[in-house]
Amino acid sequence: MTTISPRCKQLALTCACAALPSLAQAATWSDTFIGYRYGTDFHEPNNGEDVRKHVLQFTHASGHSVGQHFVNLDVFQSDDKDPTQRGGSTGATEFYLTYRHQWHLGKILDKNLAFGPVKEVALTAGFDLNTKNTTFAPRKRLLVIGPTLKFDVPGFLDVSLLYGREWNHCGLGAPACPKSDIAFDPQLILSTAWGIPFSAGPVPLKFQGFINVISEKGRDYAGVRTKTETLMRTSLMVDVGQMAWGRKNTFLMGVGYEYWRNKFGNHATAAGVQKPGIDTNAPMFQMELHF
Repeated sequence: MTTISPRCKQLALTCACAALPSLAQAATWSDTFIGYRYGTDFHEPNNGEDVRKHVLQFTHASGHSVGQHFVNLDVFQSDDKDPTQRGGSTGATEFYLTYRHQWHLGKILDKNLAFGPVKEVALTAGFDLNTKNTTFAPRKRLLVIGPTLKFDVPGFLDVSLLYGREWNHCGLGAPACPKSDIAFDPQLILSTAWGIPFSAGPVPLKFQGFINVISEKGRDYAGVRTKTETLMRTSLMVDVGQMAWGRKNTFLMGVGYEYWRNKFGNHATAAGVQKPGIDTNAPMFQMELHF
């Protein structure tokens, strides 16, 4: 039985409460769901083992008169191949919160900013927060801001170029982490997110996911230069609710895939030896219950 530290619980509650005032604006549309993902081939830097993870997901997206909100909280539960700070047979628990807000510039300026396949131009800003009860004890704080192109497709397709700044923590101590707290150099994030509904004969489907390509962000805790990081999570979902009881976008099931290269910008030790566990290719099973 995994014990979640009071600090982890407190951070999750604080982050969720911090997002609520923005979400309180009058919504023109909204979509909220609880999701579940499961896979057995996840990896962690400096850990050569395959890690099994259960992921509980809470997601809310909503629109208002001049923009939209997005908030996502993932709770990752690892098996004992990714142990807690206490070690033993207890797997680590990680909370990862993402919040993004878009201001739709065409609506704010009362101008048609559409061109070609782009239907709107937006300004996106937000933050990521995480905590994990391992010996490394990361405490990621990431702020981002930048333009977004919103494409005219069924569902949605957003492409953003974000300027980001990350602060984080390493609890390993010297010599692995001579610096326990670090402010990384500014970074650029090319972020693409999509959710495209379509049908294959009588089967209603949805292709969804995101890809983030994150530039180098300076040197890490050991003074090693980081490398460009690429993270993709994507899935093909069947709209079971629509097929079973005629209610669209209520209950979805499908398969997903996580592709991660140079996880967190890692690639080598100070001695120049490539770190294990920095790349992931993980098939996943996924479910979503929408409200």
